[in-house]
Amino acid sequence: MTDRPVIGVTSYVEPVTRGDWAGQHSTVLPHAYAEHLQRAGAVAVILPPREDADDALVAGLLARLDGVIIAGGADVEPSRYAAVPHSRVQSPRPDRDTFELAVARVTARTRQPLLGICRGMQVMAVAAGGELEQHVPDRVGHEAHNPAPGVYASHHVTAVEGTRLASILGTDTIDVPTYHHQSVRTHPGYAAAAWHEDGTLEAMEDTAYPFRVAVQWHPEAGSDGRLFDAFVNSCGNRVPPG
Repeated sequence: MTDRPVIGVTSYVEPVTRGDWAGQHSTVLPHAYAEHLQRAGAVAVILPPREDADDALVAGLLARLDGVIIAGGADVEPSRYAAVPHSRVQSPRPDRDTFELAVARVTARTRQPLLGICRGMQVMAVAAGGELEQHVPDRVGHEAHNPAPGVYASHHVTAVEGTRLASILGTDTIDVPTYHHQSVRTHPGYAAAAWHEDGTLEAMEDTAYPFRVAVQWHPEAGSDGRLFDAFVNSCGNRVPPG
């Protein structure tokens, strides 16, 4: 186990009913994240959110890890990017916003491999000074990205030729699991890496780093493990600072 990269995954705090315990305040994460990481040869560690997190606390935590995934979840609070909330925006999660924005900032300094998934992509954009599109159907006129509550849909994405993502997934149009009603509008410092046919940005990356990639879809909900393989490989090859 000692030679396997250790990867932290951010998580939710939600009420969970388990046996006789109803509504227990719990740190939770879909196990599919761990399954993909373990299959790719890594050790997964769940990172509970903290509303009191600052960059120093997060830097101390991340120093013990080889890489981080900012996982999917609820909408980023619009005030984090100086916007007025849309009527469809979900209730704020200040613990996740505070913690994960710090993760995005700190990894930009430490150069640790970072993979953003769905909300994670949006967090990375906001941390860089970007803005979000608060309700994609207002622009595209359809619900293909999130057609039914609690069910992953499938739609096409195409990676941009010449990007790191294209080197992992190819440039052929592929089907991906999707569940989002928001997307990244602006992304300072990141290059567009994949698109949906309706013009929705589906991935972004910063090739100045060994691995700093974000996707709007949910690769953990599918069977294609190539993105996790590439991420874990980068984490395993990382040379710690100093």
